[in-house]
Amino acid sequence: MKTLDLRPHLHALDGSNHDYQPLLDLVGDAQLVLLGEASHGTHDFYHQRAEITKRLITEKGFSAVAAEADWPDAYRVNRYVQGDGKDPDADSALKGFERFPTWMWRNTVVLNFVEWLRELNSGRDENNRAGFYGLDLYSLFNSMEAVINYLDGVDPDAGRRARYRYSCFEHFGEDSQAYGYVASFDLDRSCEDEAIDQLLDMQRRSMDYLGASKREDFFDAEQNARLVKNAEEYYRSMFRGRQSSWNLRDTHMVETVEALMSYLQRHQRQPKMVVWAHNSHLGDARYTEMGARGELNVGQLIRQKYGDAAVLVGFTTYTGTVTAANDWDEPGERKRVRAAIADSYELEFHETNVPRFFLPLRNGSLGSSLLKKQRLERAIGVIYRPQTERISHYFRADLPRQFDAVFHFDETSALQPLEIPERWHDAEPPETFPSGL
Repeated sequence: MKTLDLRPHLHALDGSNHDYQPLLDLVGDAQLVLLGEASHGTHDFYHQRAEITKRLITEKGFSAVAAEADWPDAYRVNRYVQGDGKDPDADSALKGFERFPTWMWRNTVVLNFVEWLRELNSGRDENNRAGFYGLDLYSLFNSMEAVINYLDGVDPDAGRRARYRYSCFEHFGEDSQAYGYVASFDLDRSCEDEAIDQLLDMQRRSMDYLGASKREDFFDAEQNARLVKNAEEYYRSMFRGRQSSWNLRDTHMVETVEALMSYLQRHQRQPKMVVWAHNSHLGDARYTEMGARGELNVGQLIRQKYGDAAVLVGFTTYTGTVTAANDWDEPGERKRVRAAIADSYELEFHETNVPRFFLPLRNGSLGSSLLKKQRLERAIGVIYRPQTERISHYFRADLPRQFDAVFHFDETSALQPLEIPERWHDAEPPETFPSGL
């Protein structure tokens, strides 16, 4: 195939209001729009995703953003954008994000979006405000604390029962992985029954609690109890293999999406949601190496349930810089992203010589038919190891079936954290930099 063949099917982006119109047309009356990212540290992905989301909220009536973030931390932001809570500004509201990698949510783009959402909601009545929620399940101990705090306020006896049940986890010093390691080999030390019993106890008493507190507060507490149950299983599964833990995590994310959709519908809000997460979560796993090794993901499960009422959008880049760490729990650095390798979609897109574009892929579009040969696709998470680029960051995929559309930004820049790490400004030079300097 000649690369030039793609050009007539691209929508070049020029920074105007028309940039997102082809996507808005594709969305139509869809209930769910899944907006991905090829890395967790690229400014362009975050910025474009925020701008698209603003249009979906104001023009298409979307009422929630669900992000690849921990539920308690995101719910603190939700209280702020709803005009509730104690935080005076977006920076304070985002301070709940203390777990590595903090730059994923404590960055300049999310800060500005949260302030925008707060301002928008201030002019709307309660049932028409848009919320901000988290999908992830890493907050095992914070979620237990949230459940206990809620019950202490509405039912002190139930609070004592919850404290007793969750005391099962106390032997592990709030170390989720230590709990998972021990419980995976010694089922007698598992807290599975306690986590399940606590969720069921709250659900049995839901009508009482709804009468004793605001509906939002009970929903938050119930979600935290559900998260404890699922996170307990997730941490045990980590030592059984990647496939098992990955599937549990993404299944939990979808459960949270469905709980949010039901909640919005019950309370007279339009159940229309934008999901922010990595491409690897939001592109349909059945058309990637992930699916071939038995992994499912959010995009697959959502598409199987909602069909064309869900729109899956990927984001790619050819080169630039990214905020990422060398290893887990290490400080973020502004790293140089190597040029995309041969046989990759990113190289194919680069060779169109269109620096920024949108490409529709749904239902056998012409662009889709030209890309029917499987290629490599790049994925950078919170860790970037350019020395092992092919093994660490590429997987084979059928992109036209993985996504309904893709945005490509040929050269991108690093996401700027609110707290700049010491070495963040020391980005490695590009590959063409003089070797003697």
